Amino acid sequence: MRVSDPYGTTWRVTRRWLPWQRQLRGVDLPTGDPSRVGDLGHDPGDLLLGGLLLVVLAPGLVLFVLAGLELALLVALLPLVLLARVVLGRHWHVEARRGWTPVWEGEAGGWSGSARRIREVCAAIERGQLPPRTLME
Repeated sequence: MRVSDPYGTTWRVTRRWLPWQRQLRGVDLPTGDPSRVGDLGHDPGDLLLGGLLLVVLAPGLVLFVLAGLELALLVALLPLVLLARVVLGRHWHVEARRGWTPVWEGEAGGWSGSARRIREVCAAIERGQLPPRTLME
């Protein structure tokens, strides 16, 4: 559920579907305009430049591939986690995010309990009672 606090900041209060949270902090992905590379391949210096570009861009490519594999694993595990929550009666966690940054999380009980908790947290945020920071940046 999306809600705004009195200061105009957008918050999102939702159930957390997976029992863990992705950790991708402190990673700087390479940026740049690949069209500015120019004509490579006309002399031996271009080979050296191409090798240097490969060394510089390889970590970003590896991160991209690993993130794709992680996403595939999460999609594969999602039905199992949902089944475990239903069959084993696992409690749902509710999280509040300022924009897309997770700020707070709390255990909320079953499906209806988590829906009630989401409404309570949204109402508190609209009144200006912001949730305490319980998650690291």
